[in-house]
Amino acid sequence: MHTHMAALRRMPKNILGHLSQSNPSFLSSSFTLQPPVSLLISRRGIASKLFVGGLSFYTTEQGLSEAFSQYGQVVEANIVMDRVSDRSKGFGFVTFASEDEAQKAMAEMNGKALHGRVIFVDYAKPRTSFDGGMPIARGPPEPTANN
Repeated sequence: MHTHMAALRRMPKNILGHLSQSNPSFLSSSFTLQPPVSLLISRRGIASKLFVGGLSFYTTEQGLSEAFSQYGQVVEANIVMDRVSDRSKGFGFVTFASEDEAQKAMAEMNGKALHGRVIFVDYAKPRTSFDGGMPIARGPPEPTANN
């Protein structure tokens, strides 16, 4: 009986030893610091999209598009609205046709006054960032079609 217990106690160590000897990369491969390729691809596409904050409540998407279109072709301009009050939340996004145009617009428009308010412009962050910062989307989830 005594020898049987000793054999059982040794068993897990033998299994672990066998795993790490037969596959030395088994432990190290799962702890690489390289970001996944998909993250790098999605970041590239976002470089032409700008976050614009500090907007006046009077700034419309049309006005935002016009203000930024002097620096390049604006593909899309949208202002984030508060669903409860139906007023602007004071920030939005402008997407340019190219990264160069977006960079130029950011350099020229950041810190400038637009409709009486000083705005700040930065590259839009990808939505899937889990860096501990506050998410931009707050409040109740989007209503679904079957409500």
